[in-house]
Amino acid sequence: MVSSGVLLNGRYRLEERIASGGMGDVWRGTDEVLDRVVAIKIMLDALMEEKGFAERFRAEARTMATINHPGVVRIYDFGSDQVAYLIMEYVEGEPLSKTLNRVGRLTPARAMSLMAQAAEALQAAHDKGIVHRDVKPGNLLVRPNGTLVLTDFGIARAAAAAQLTATGAVLGTASYIAPEQASGNPATALSDVYSLGIVAYQCLSGHRPFEGDTPLEIAMKHVTGTARPLPEDVPRPIRQVVERAMAKEPSARWPSAEAFALAARHAASGAVPAQRPTVNVARPVVTTPFKPGAAQVPTPVPQTVNLTYRQPLTLQTGQTAQTGGGSRAGLIVVWVVLAVLTLLVCSYLGYATRKGQNKSGGMPHSQVLSVADSRPEMMFQMTEGRLTR
Repeated sequence: MVSSGVLLNGRYRLEERIASGGMGDVWRGTDEVLDRVVAIKIMLDALMEEKGFAERFRAEARTMATINHPGVVRIYDFGSDQVAYLIMEYVEGEPLSKTLNRVGRLTPARAMSLMAQAAEALQAAHDKGIVHRDVKPGNLLVRPNGTLVLTDFGIARAAAAAQLTATGAVLGTASYIAPEQASGNPATALSDVYSLGIVAYQCLSGHRPFEGDTPLEIAMKHVTGTARPLPEDVPRPIRQVVERAMAKEPSARWPSAEAFALAARHAASGAVPAQRPTVNVARPVVTTPFKPGAAQVPTPVPQTVNLTYRQPLTLQTGQTAQTGGGSRAGLIVVWVVLAVLTLLVCSYLGYATRKGQNKSGGMPHSQVLSVADSRPEMMFQMTEGRLTR
């Protein structure tokens, strides 16, 4: 019989019972060697008497100790000292079941955020070959900062140790059990997806999808029953995520816990009205308002055109300058040629005119010159002769 103050294995002291379940009780205790607060799960005596349970318990504890994920409670130690015990990380937080009892329902965005965290934690366990098999609000602890931790792997079963479970044994909580588990078939990772879908349904609606007078009746409803639709105020994308997780056939569910987490986050992002950033948020030139008297802010289209046209425009300008220079040089040559031709034509016309005058009886140019030159001498002689006389 365990009670407060009992020391297990000379190291772990029990202080306060904080939870109870079908597999045993969870105590807050102290590791007196490392001087830290821990959670101690004490397994029921009846389970230890079951054939093969102790071996399966040790195999699961070793496997769970290898999981390193912030959403999965850490396993520190395990052993037996009059009772079988499991030493786990002590998480300061409130079970989701207590939160639901207090507030009734969660907002769609909040519910999807917690389900996404739980699904990611399940994926970390599934990657190690571990199936939780008892996903329920009581095993989801919510820290004061809003983060979630998946706890109580006490009845988890490693896939490699499946043969250690008695044939036909049904382990789990009836209100959240998967149809295949209720039918006596082995639980798989998709069974955890179904159970988490039931938890999501309860968070959104404020009640479980199936109720009954006995656990067996509830379990059978998971196999053949149809859940009532979620409230109308739950956004359609979120309803679709939860309904797929709750599919009767495992193949119709989300293919993995990771896929469930991604879908839940995506649906939650559309459930919360928020101002979405514009495409041009990183481009001040587009979002700056126009001010009278200031330079006009360029729009994205002209800016794009300038960027794509700038280089060709530079090349064309250079080519135009080169073409203009060649044209001016050509014009100068043409003008020089025309001037020379004009002079030649004028000279030729003058020559032709003079030649025409000579042919019409005029005195040759040489004779005109000689007569002109002889006139002063003749006049001088005549003058001289008169003076002599």
